[in-house]
Amino acid sequence: MKPSLVVGVDVGGTFTDLFFFDEATGLAQTRKVPSTRGDQSIGFVAGIKSGEADFARIAAVVHGTTVGTNALLERKGARTGVIMTNGFRDVLEMRRRDRRQTWGLWGEFVPAIPRDLRLEVPERTLADGTVRETVDLAAVEAAARQLLAGGAEAVAIVFINAYANDANERAALAAVRKVWPNPYVTASHEILPEIREFERASTASLNAYLQPVVASYLSRLDKRLVEGGAKGQLLIVQSNGGVMSVETAARLPIRTALSGPAAGVIAAAHIAKSAGFADVLTGDMGGTSFDVALIADGKAALAAQTTIEFGMVVRTPMIEITTIGAGGGSIAWVDRGGLLQIGPESAGSDPGPAAYGLGATRPTVTDANVVMGRINAARPIGGKLASLDIDAAKRAIDTHVAAPLGLSTLAAAEAIARVANSRMAGALRLVSIERGHDPQRFALMPFGGAGALHAGALMKETGLGATLVPRFPGVTSALGCVIADMRHDFVRTVNRPLGALDTEALGKAIAEYAAEGERLVRAAGVELEAIASEIELDMSYVGQTHTLAVPLANPKPDAAAIRAAFEKAYKAAFGRLLEGIEMRVLTLRVAVVGKRPKIDLARLAPQGGSVAAAKTGTRPVWFDGAWADTAIYDRLALPIDARIEGPAILEQPDATTVIEPDLAATVDRFGNLIVRRR
Repeated sequence: MKPSLVVGVDVGGTFTDLFFFDEATGLAQTRKVPSTRGDQSIGFVAGIKSGEADFARIAAVVHGTTVGTNALLERKGARTGVIMTNGFRDVLEMRRRDRRQTWGLWGEFVPAIPRDLRLEVPERTLADGTVRETVDLAAVEAAARQLLAGGAEAVAIVFINAYANDANERAALAAVRKVWPNPYVTASHEILPEIREFERASTASLNAYLQPVVASYLSRLDKRLVEGGAKGQLLIVQSNGGVMSVETAARLPIRTALSGPAAGVIAAAHIAKSAGFADVLTGDMGGTSFDVALIADGKAALAAQTTIEFGMVVRTPMIEITTIGAGGGSIAWVDRGGLLQIGPESAGSDPGPAAYGLGATRPTVTDANVVMGRINAARPIGGKLASLDIDAAKRAIDTHVAAPLGLSTLAAAEAIARVANSRMAGALRLVSIERGHDPQRFALMPFGGAGALHAGALMKETGLGATLVPRFPGVTSALGCVIADMRHDFVRTVNRPLGALDTEALGKAIAEYAAEGERLVRAAGVELEAIASEIELDMSYVGQTHTLAVPLANPKPDAAAIRAAFEKAYKAAFGRLLEGIEMRVLTLRVAVVGKRPKIDLARLAPQGGSVAAAKTGTRPVWFDGAWADTAIYDRLALPIDARIEGPAILEQPDATTVIEPDLAATVDRFGNLIVRRR
């Protein structure tokens, strides 16, 4: 029998989430198991075994990974060297002359690549592509040997202006590969053939920094799956929301920098579109962080680059996601000024919140929800524990929050929740109100293990019109892995005034990228419905610093079509045009997308049932300074069109949803919850 099971796996800091979908039968199931920090592949395979014993049934495993992200945040990448053009050794340290403290004259920055591992060689290419000095290959080989002697596991080659002419860099790449003992060699023209020396140097260097870590992890993971009997493809989610092969991910690990959160946004867009919501704000609240993204007119916003941490810039197409340290495991503490703070430090999965009873003594957001009765201590999600220790949670809150602030235990727990909500609401405002969007036309889509606990409070605090809680909020990112399309992005610097642009050469470049992208997409061996190319030009008026993304419908555009597209995009963004000023085309971007079959979400909808049968009891829950007798429901047993008025708690294996007293929820035809004010 042909394998028909597709498994989406999202590994977070606390839990590993899994979504199983059988393409032959349409049946779906979910699992949530503890993450294994030392080696994520252990928890990964254990999670698959918990839902499917016969690995031979697996057609594909699609993985959203945080291995690269964590290695960057924790500075645990490989010891890496960089070979650079004479005179440019300190580009990574100089950055853009930005400062950690905007208004201060102090602060420090330590690059991921230390200075003694950044070596220079004679070569020079001018900005117009002219090679003024051919690269000294003997010096390149000597530099490579010196880096190896210094303990480097990986190396990046970054030559100035290699985006304009990569001849010197290609020659150096061949020379390094002659002496380098492993495949962890990165050249900047392969990663980012784009103008801006610091961004290119940073991205290429960090790619090399991640290669041994990510490649080793993926190799272990692939081996464990094969040993289990799996014969299907292992695919990896990219930061741009597409998926790629393991081979590509091992070569370009920098494209996984926001892998897991991107999968959640992809799922959110599909769920929202099916449910009839074109505009949503996503709030992915896991154990460590709260990730926010904006979806307008059914499309997630894309960014050209992001900063993982101060000074660590990654320039590669990615879904625009704002992250703050406000997850369920974020630790609450009182600063020296007597103010209550949440995060960014997290208790993670080990030892976890104090309520886990594994030795933690500091309170977390999860502990506050347990003490207020919003989380059922007898039925914790994830299967890590049989029950939660309420007394341990109370002791942690009393010691570290209630006593320092002179509050009761419950008042302190509520304060923790309010401060966490305030921080999360600020992130939601940042991507909506502060960018000119009216929050009333947006719905909030909370997911992750803890998102639906706080959704009602966030909706009210930010003025959003409604909340859309997915059928399986705790494993939404894993669902996104299952439905994400194949995607490969290409970029090339053009840097020409529109009047001097060679449109024939531009069309040829578009065709070349489209062909290469199709080859890569088909090489993954995944079932596809169609392959399409998305073309954009980064453009501006001459003299402007910042560019505007201008979509092109025609792969063979002429100057008139490019001008019309720019004017349309510019007027939509800024309200008026700058008449009489020449336009400049800075960068060409081509994305090749292989459309994968989408899940009909109606297959996940509840079958029959009644509200009365779904009600499992009542318990007191703390709302707004008082206990309220609150109905408890088995969320997955609620029928289509059921209406639940707050206060209510809806429980399911992967998440808990809180319906606050002045809210009400209905179940739509896909099993989603639509929450609105009464």
